[in-house]
Amino acid sequence: MPTRSIKIDNADYLFTMDPQRRIIRGGSILIEGSRITRVGTKAELADVTADRVIDARGRIVTPGFVNAHDHLYPQIMRGLFLDELTSTYVEESCAVRNVMSEDEEYIATLASLTEHLKNGTTTVLNPSDSQRHETAFQAYEAAGARVIMGRNVTDTANEIHINVQSTPDALAELKKIIKTYHGRCDGRVSAWVMLAYASSDCSPEFATAAKKIADDYGVGMTFHQSARPRHIQRALRDHNMRPIQYLEKLGVVGPNVVLGHGILLDQAEIDILARTETRVVMCPTTSLRCGYGTTQHGKLPEMLKQGVVVGLGTDSADFGSVDMMRVMCLTAGIYKDARESTAMIHAETALEMATIQGAKAIGLDHEIGSLEVGKKADIVILNTNSLEWQPLINPINSLVYNADGRSVETVIVDGQIKIENGSPTFISEDKLINDLRAAAEQLVARSGHKVPSRWPFV
Repeated sequence: MPTRSIKIDNADYLFTMDPQRRIIRGGSILIEGSRITRVGTKAELADVTADRVIDARGRIVTPGFVNAHDHLYPQIMRGLFLDELTSTYVEESCAVRNVMSEDEEYIATLASLTEHLKNGTTTVLNPSDSQRHETAFQAYEAAGARVIMGRNVTDTANEIHINVQSTPDALAELKKIIKTYHGRCDGRVSAWVMLAYASSDCSPEFATAAKKIADDYGVGMTFHQSARPRHIQRALRDHNMRPIQYLEKLGVVGPNVVLGHGILLDQAEIDILARTETRVVMCPTTSLRCGYGTTQHGKLPEMLKQGVVVGLGTDSADFGSVDMMRVMCLTAGIYKDARESTAMIHAETALEMATIQGAKAIGLDHEIGSLEVGKKADIVILNTNSLEWQPLINPINSLVYNADGRSVETVIVDGQIKIENGSPTFISEDKLINDLRAAAEQLVARSGHKVPSRWPFV
């Protein structure tokens, strides 16, 4: 059977995100199977035929967006916590999570991935805290997105209240997850080493051994770090050093280590991150919702100046939008205001962080993050025929500062069309919405959590 091919033809602008950052006017792409085989102008690909041709006039074509830190199942808890409850969010959300059924987690995960795809995100690193990895995997398989998964395991008491195992059992669990899931779904699913929450939520012996597992299996390792003052306080109290210094002492640093948030850093810690090539993921929507202090304490400009690879994430759907275009806008904006300088974080930098730099942060830049021959066909087509894009004098500025995920028209993952005309091709969106609402109602009732409101419903 011949390889299925798709030609995306004559896009107004094709953002390659290649090393030269070329933007091709009248750009065309040929996809054969799961990979990109030709990239150029319409004239250069005039001789190309394909099983399907997508007319991209009036469109911008970009690489699929990379969300390098987003917990998927909390989609079902969206709207459950008032602003002030985010101070106790971990405890509150874990209480709800602990009574979630398998069906509810499946629906929540599938709904979350569907929303990601509808907003142009083709790859998600899910730092988990799901304890039903098989249920989650079934949702990954159904959606067809590119997902990095894992299971949070630990050998000590922890702030997300997951089961404490012996050190050998916890390490064995990490290996089992990798052996079972890494490379599944034609390579779309990767399995990583994941700590319970932060480096303070496991023994030092476990953290060091977990990093060795990641190294031995050639996978990544991720956990939350330095998002809240308590992360700093614990490290100073228990180890007489700051968290990143502690991680370096343990050997838990390097290009395959991805730190979620990384807000409360000092210069010595940034030096360590740069020297060891440890990756960081910034989640501005969560920081603003939860008051983490990104605008006061965040060091994104300093990290970028020193060459630290930083990706972008949304952290959790119950904190806000999972629209990566909104995240790009925040990333390019908040440091301009915080530092009172428009030289901070250009629109181009934000787009890089959501594409090629995000891919590099999770170790997949050899496969995704740019539109180049040989790479996986993870592609987004944005319809610019609406007022928020006009007059489209600068397409990068328009994408980052003016538009949002509602412009996403077509999304391709691994050469397969997952979103067409703004709707998922793999599921009825109406049915999914109804299922999610019903599941959320049942879950909230079972949890005993009272839905809060400052204003009366009458």
